[in-house]
Amino acid sequence: MWRQVPADTRQVVAVYGDDRDSPDGVVALYEKRGETWKQTGSWPAHNGRLGWTTDHRMDDERSPVGVFTLTDAGGVLADPGSRLKYRQDDHAFASTIYWDEAHEHDFDYVIAIDYNRIKGTPPYDWSRPLGVEKGGGIWLHLDHGDGTSGCVTVPESGMRSLLRTLDPARHPVVVMGDKDRLKR
Repeated sequence: MWRQVPADTRQVVAVYGDDRDSPDGVVALYEKRGETWKQTGSWPAHNGRLGWTTDHRMDDERSPVGVFTLTDAGGVLADPGSRLKYRQDDHAFASTIYWDEAHEHDFDYVIAIDYNRIKGTPPYDWSRPLGVEKGGGIWLHLDHGDGTSGCVTVPESGMRSLLRTLDPARHPVVVMGDKDRLKR
C-alpha cells in the first residue's frame, strides 16, 4: 500500500480497522518532517458498517480500501480555518431523509475522499467518473458512534484538527483499510 503513496506527499491520514468486517477503527495523521514521518494526531473512528472492501459498490456498506487524495472540504458549519478548499452550504450538506438525533450533525464538517469523484468539485458533487455502481460520496465526517454506509467518521476535535492541518501544498492522502490489507 505504501508504494501507492505519491512521492511528493507530506501528509498521510491513515485509517485502519482491526479486521476486514469491523466498523471500528482509528484515524491517525502523519506528517513528513525532513526524511522522517511523525504521528501528529490520532482519534477513534468508524468506517463502513460491514467493514472494508477492495471492490466497493454502491450501497455495500463497506469502505473502500486504498490510497486516495484529499483535495476538498465543506460542511453545514462555517469554515473552521481549513487549508483545503472549503465550501459551506447548510442546504447542500443537509440530508433529504429524516435523521435521528445521533446523525443530525454528521456533515457539520466533511473532507471528501477522492474515491470516484472529480477533484476540485464540492464534496456534494455527485459526478462519478467510474460509474454510479462503483459508489462515491466517501467522506471523512463527524462521528455518530457507529458504522457508516462507506464513509469514515472522526470526533469533532479530530475533524477540526484535520481541516486546519491538511495542506494542499503538502499533497495529503488517506491510506485506508483493515490492518491486514494495509500491511501488504
